[in-house]
Amino acid sequence: MERYRIPLVPGPVSVPDEVLGMAIVNYGSGMIEPEYFAMYKECERLLQQLMQTRSRVVIQTGEGMLALWTALKSTLNPGDKVLAISTGMFGEGLAAMARAIGCETRVVAHEFNETVHDFDRVEREIVDFRPRMITMVQCETPSGTLNPVREIGELKRRHGVPLLCADMISGIGGVEVEVDAWGVDLALGASQKCLSSPASLAFLSVSEAAWERVHEVGYVGYEALLPFAAALESGEFPYTPYWQGLAQLKRACELIMEEGMDVCFARHREVAGYCRERLSGMGIALYPEAGRATCSPTVTAARVPEALGWEKLDAALRARGAVFGNNFGALAGKVFRVGHMGSQANIEMVAAAMDILECIVRR
Repeated sequence: MERYRIPLVPGPVSVPDEVLGMAIVNYGSGMIEPEYFAMYKECERLLQQLMQTRSRVVIQTGEGMLALWTALKSTLNPGDKVLAISTGMFGEGLAAMARAIGCETRVVAHEFNETVHDFDRVEREIVDFRPRMITMVQCETPSGTLNPVREIGELKRRHGVPLLCADMISGIGGVEVEVDAWGVDLALGASQKCLSSPASLAFLSVSEAAWERVHEVGYVGYEALLPFAAALESGEFPYTPYWQGLAQLKRACELIMEEGMDVCFARHREVAGYCRERLSGMGIALYPEAGRATCSPTVTAARVPEALGWEKLDAALRARGAVFGNNFGALAGKVFRVGHMGSQANIEMVAAAMDILECIVRR
C-alpha cells in the first residue's frame, strides 16, 4: 500500500502538506551559500528550544539510527564501560551497538512491558560498574512506554558518570524534554517521528563534556561528530548538506512553536488517553503493565486479539483504509502499535481508526 487513508504507524508519520512543500524549492549548494548556514542556525535554535538545551545541536543527513551510531562511535573507545538501561528492543539495541564497538557493556534489563522504576537497583549497578556512559531510551515505541530520564540523570550526576546518552527520537516534539535540567549529554532525535518531517535527518544535542570526549576519541567516519565541531565557524560541512530536508525540518519545528509547545504536548496526551479508553472499551488489553509502566503519549501498544491474530487484523484494517504498526522480535504478532504522534496526534483520525477497529473485533 503506497498511501494510507488513516495513517497510524509510529513513524515515519504522515507529513503535513506545508512541510512537504518546502522540498519543491530548487535550492543552491549548501556547501557555499550563506543562506544555508543561516537556516541551519535557525533550525538548531528551534531544536534547542524543543529540547530545552543550550548545547549545540548537530543536524545530520540520514535516518534516526544515524544519531545512535554517531553518539556512540564519537565518544567511546573499545574497552570503555557502558551501562545500558533497557526496557525494550531499542534499549537492548543500544547495548548491542556498544558491544559492537568493543565496549564492556552491562545491561540493567527490565521486562519489555515495564519502565524503569527500581532506581535503587540502577544506582547499585552504577556504583558497582563505574561506567563511562549510561544509555537509555526515553520512549520505547515497540512497547508503548515512556521512561523517566530525569531520575537517571540525577543518578548520573550523583555518582560522577561522565556521559548520559538518551534516545529521545520518539519523544522530541510530542512530550516534555528537558535535556539540560535532566543532565543528558547526548540527546538523540530524528525528523520522522513527532516532528512530522520526512525520514531524512537525524540530530543530537552535544554537551560540553561530550564535546571534550569527542575530541579525545577523534573518531573519523560518515557518522562522526568531530567534523561538526567547527562546521558553522569554518563554513565546511563534512558532506554535501541536504538543504530541502533542512527546510522541511525547520518548518516542522515552526509549526510546533506556532501551536505552542505546551498545547502540542497536551494534544498528544489527550489523543493517547482517548485511544486507550477506546481500546479498553473493546476489551483489547494494553501491553504496558499497569502499576509497573508509564504509557507513552506518542504511541500505544496493545495486545493483538487472539481470536483474530495480527495478519488477519492487519488485513481487515487495511481493507478499510487504516494502518497500525506491527511489531518486532519477541513482540511480533503479539503486540500492535497505534502511532498517535506528530500530525497523527489527531482526535478525528484516531476516532475513525478506533471505529474501524471496533467493527472488526465485534463482528
